[in-house]
Amino acid sequence: MGLQLPKRAGAPSKRLATGVMTGALLFLLTGCGDAWTKDQWANVAMPDPASEQAPYTLDLWIGAWIAAMVTGVIVWALIFYAIWRFRRRSEDEIPVQTRYNLPLEVFYTIAPVLMVVVFFYQTVRVQDVMTEIDKNPDVVVEVVGQQWSWTFNHGAEGDPDPEADPINGEYAYDQYVATSGTAREIPTLVLPVDRTVQFNLYSPDVIHSFGVPSFLTKLDVIPGRVNQLQVTPTVEGEFAGKCYELCGVSHSRMLFNVKVVSQAEYDEYVAGLAETGPVRDKPLLGGSDVYFQTGLAEDDNEERSE
Repeated sequence: MGLQLPKRAGAPSKRLATGVMTGALLFLLTGCGDAWTKDQWANVAMPDPASEQAPYTLDLWIGAWIAAMVTGVIVWALIFYAIWRFRRRSEDEIPVQTRYNLPLEVFYTIAPVLMVVVFFYQTVRVQDVMTEIDKNPDVVVEVVGQQWSWTFNHGAEGDPDPEADPINGEYAYDQYVATSGTAREIPTLVLPVDRTVQFNLYSPDVIHSFGVPSFLTKLDVIPGRVNQLQVTPTVEGEFAGKCYELCGVSHSRMLFNVKVVSQAEYDEYVAGLAETGPVRDKPLLGGSDVYFQTGLAEDDNEERSE
């Protein structure tokens, strides 16, 4: 004879129906947004990869979801099995309570450790791919994140110098042209398709974070430090970029557009910048350079340069 319990009225079927209805409602609400396309469902809310490196991040993301779902199914199955197998079979008693189960305790101690080890290995593997730096990139862009916009410096002509070390103040090109955003205009970063592009990231003020969702990568932009990121765009088109680091009151303005074009169109774009704007020996990197950036009156520029 087990422990005696008072009888109580219950409505398990009603509670089960309520739980099912709540779960179905939450599931439907998550799919109400227009942003959820078929591709995003297949990518588990990730955008379609648009760079050579992006599929590694996408595979890691989907793999993590699969592992989480498998783990969830096993846990849920064990929970429901325990609920059914050890259910109360009489209204006035409860089943015998098991206090220790050594094999089970060993399993649920070792299994999570093994899962963490596998996740760690896969994450490091993908991280190494995403942060790998080719010593001979096809294009180098000096990127400046400043409160609260972006400046993109392109080489005016020639190929980048693979020996240039931006950390020591050496630049990949002899001449630069630049485009930058203003309070009214979001800047556009133009890149050639199927070319390895290296971004040297600078900040003259606070920490920012440079990222393009379709490239499935981002990197912090830290004052006093030059971080480097390489991407090889594989899809022509227009994409959105933004700052991923809360950098101040106007952080929401830290947006930019990305336009991936053919090599010929990229060369034409850079030549157009050289014709319409000044060509400089060094890139604009913020600080005192802000006096020469787009958005200031020409008279102010002249006074500052004097």
